[in-house]
Amino acid sequence: MTAFPAKKDLPVNLARRYLEPGPIVLVSSFWQGKTNIMTLGWHTVLEFTPSLIGCLISSGNHSFAMIRDSGECVFNLPTTAITDTVVGIGNTSGADIDKFSHFGLTAAPAQQVKAPLIRECHANFECRLYDDVLIERYNFFIFEIVKAHAAPSPKHPETLHYTGDGVFMVSGKIISRRQQFRPEML
Repeated sequence: MTAFPAKKDLPVNLARRYLEPGPIVLVSSFWQGKTNIMTLGWHTVLEFTPSLIGCLISSGNHSFAMIRDSGECVFNLPTTAITDTVVGIGNTSGADIDKFSHFGLTAAPAQQVKAPLIRECHANFECRLYDDVLIERYNFFIFEIVKAHAAPSPKHPETLHYTGDGVFMVSGKIISRRQQFRPEML
C-alpha cells in the first residue's frame, strides 16, 4: 500500500514556494548608455525551437523600461558562489547605483545584443524580445535566446532557487533516467 503524505491547507500566495522551478538569474540590460542588473526568479521555458523563455518583470523595477525599450537583455546564471551578491542586487535599485561597479561584477560584451554578460556567472543567455503582447497587461515578456554561453564544468552547477521569505534552495542531487526516454523526447 502506498503511503500518502499528510497535507495541510496552504495560503495560495505561498504556492510559489513549490512551483517556481527555475533557478534565480541575474538579468543584465543596456539602454541609452547605461547598464543595469536585476535579480529574477519568475521565468519559464516556453518553447525549444525557437528557444523561447518568458518572464515577469514588475513595471516598478528600474530594469522594466530599459528592457522594454531596448528589446534586449541577458539572462545570467549565477551559482551559490555569489549568493550574497544575488541578494544585494535584488535589494538595490539601478536608479540609485551602478550595480556592476557596486557589486564588483565584470561586464563582458555580448555577441548578439548590447546588454552585457556577467563574467562571474556560470552561463549567459543573450535574449531579444520575441513577443510583447503581454507586457502592457501582465508585465510578461517573451524572449528568444539568440546566443548561449556556458562553462563546461561543472556540468550541473549549484544554482539558487528562491522559495520566498528570503530563503533559497540549492540545486541538489542529479537523477538520470536518460535510458528510459525515447530519443525524440530528449
